[in-house]
Parts: sequence; C-alpha cells; structure tokens
Amino acid sequence: MSLRKIDKPWGSETIFAESKKYVGKFMHIKKNSRMSLQYHEVKEETIYVQKGVLRVWESKDDNQYIDLQPGSIYHVKPGKIHRFGASSEHVHLIEVSTPELDDVVRLADDYKR
Repeated sequence: MSLRKIDKPWGSETIFAESKKYVGKFMHIKKNSRMSLQYHEVKEETIYVQKGVLRVWESKDDNQYIDLQPGSIYHVKPGKIHRFGASSEHVHLIEVSTPELDDVVRLADDYKR
C-alpha cells in the first residue's frame, strides 16, 4: 500500500494503513485552524498527539475546550461530539480507527461544508 494524502481546509491527512478492519492516518492541523464539530454513528477512533498542543472541544461552546500535550491519547466512541484544532502552532496527530471513513455527522464547520 502507498501513502494517500488528502488535503483539507484545516490541513491534511495521510492514510498510511487501510483494511476492512482498521485505518491509520497521520494528521496535520495548521496553526489557528480546526476541524468541524462532529460525531460518528459507527466509527471509533483513538488519537495520539505527536507534536503541538491539540485543542479539543466536546460541545458547541467555543470557550469550553481542553488542551492535550504531545504524548496524550484521546479516544472517540461512536456518538461522542468532538472537534480538534490547533492554536498558535501546527499539530501533528496519529489516528487509528475503524474503517468507516465517510461516517461524519457535522454539527458546525468553519469552512461551510
């Protein structure tokens, strides 16, 4: 398998492993950017913060978030509302998930998707 890079308005993701049972991604979030506020109906994922400080929102309240340092792990079960972002520096993540890549229910998005 070869790497598959997908550019996103907030940065990019590179799929390094994909099978019927799991997917592995390297994710890059540009500074001062964030993903959509979302949840998954079936998909389950675990995030490892490799570099930078990952900002995590678990609701629509932009003032309620937690910051995760490099080496932190964050688990997302189906139905859990979440949004990942970066503040003043780029963030690099590793995501391992179940294979339902299109299972995204967006609740809010800075890029009007």
